Amino acid sequence: MRFRYSAEENGKLVKQAVVYTSDEHGINFEDVDREAINIVQRLRYAGYESYIVGGAVRDLILKKKPKDFDIVSEANPSRIKKIFRNARVIGRRFKLVHVHYGPRIFEVATFRSLKDGLTSNTFGTIKDDVLRRDFTMNALFYDPGQQIVVDYVGGMKDIRAKRVKPIISLATIFKDDPVRMIRAVKYSATTGFTLPLSLKWAIKNESPLLASISPSRLTEEIFKIIHSSQAASIVQALDDMGLYAYLQPHAAKLIKTSPSFRSRYLRSMAALNQANFKNLPGERLGALVNDYLEDIIDWEKSVSENYRESYAAARSFVLPMNPPRFEINYAVRRFFAAHGILIKKSHIADWANSGRQPPGETGAGVPASAPRKRRRRRRKPAQSVNKKEP
Repeated sequence: MRFRYSAEENGKLVKQAVVYTSDEHGINFEDVDREAINIVQRLRYAGYESYIVGGAVRDLILKKKPKDFDIVSEANPSRIKKIFRNARVIGRRFKLVHVHYGPRIFEVATFRSLKDGLTSNTFGTIKDDVLRRDFTMNALFYDPGQQIVVDYVGGMKDIRAKRVKPIISLATIFKDDPVRMIRAVKYSATTGFTLPLSLKWAIKNESPLLASISPSRLTEEIFKIIHSSQAASIVQALDDMGLYAYLQPHAAKLIKTSPSFRSRYLRSMAALNQANFKNLPGERLGALVNDYLEDIIDWEKSVSENYRESYAAARSFVLPMNPPRFEINYAVRRFFAAHGILIKKSHIADWANSGRQPPGETGAGVPASAPRKRRRRRRKPAQSVNKKEP
């Protein structure tokens, strides 16, 4: 174990971080993504301090295979873009760089300072940047070149103690970003780490702040959950902490009032981890709506009527989540297919004939049976050419 020091104004050395070697942090270098290593190394060769950071480092220490590898560097976005031709700067206020390797995207951020508070967009140093992160387990910096982990906040000790510990003060951590409550419970559920009583108390008190979060951010969090290998345990933990009511209020109400629905709903979430899921658009969304549709559908009605009502019910049931229309449509069709019923275009046309927009078939406000207007091509007028007489 080594240490990093910095000098104060009086010249006295102060310990800033603990540096763990490969024997101490236990990361298997073979589990580290080769493209992520390449990005860090190229930034370092260009003279910029750079690391793999966040959940990827946490998962590597826990012997899990990370899905994403985020990178942080002292290089600013414009400089990163010059180093990588396959890069694109995104964001208006908080600029990041996406480095593309085929279909894969690696996010590269620049160290941010605390000059303007926790939401600052001013570039800073690694010592500033670490204090802006949410929990100690996500604030470890891994240098794949030297194979060392740099720890400024005791994250390694908290991982070994199996506890979720915030970096930011409990007085402000959730006021700055209420979604951190969801992440704290999610980390606890997926790692088996405990939430300290003070953190649990803060989440219980601050949970109403989640009501102000935009549907787009809540949709993003739900999609992360249903694409997780531990969706059932996450949902159960969120419900126990009273947070699932902000993500899926209709489902949370049924979970509370109907033990039968609760068991079926959690069973559907657990089934998401089965190998037969192909991650097609809308396939995982079915886990959120199938059990509800089973309870409300009336099989005595016509297929067209059931299809129309099921689509409307499914879209309403997942509010405030706002998934793409075609994904809801796909989920509903799979629900009917599981009952041996194929939704045909004629069933959708029955809805169109009523003057309402069929889901996922045509553009907004255009019934499926309506003839499409052909776009006229404007032909350029022929240029006159003066030919000389022979």
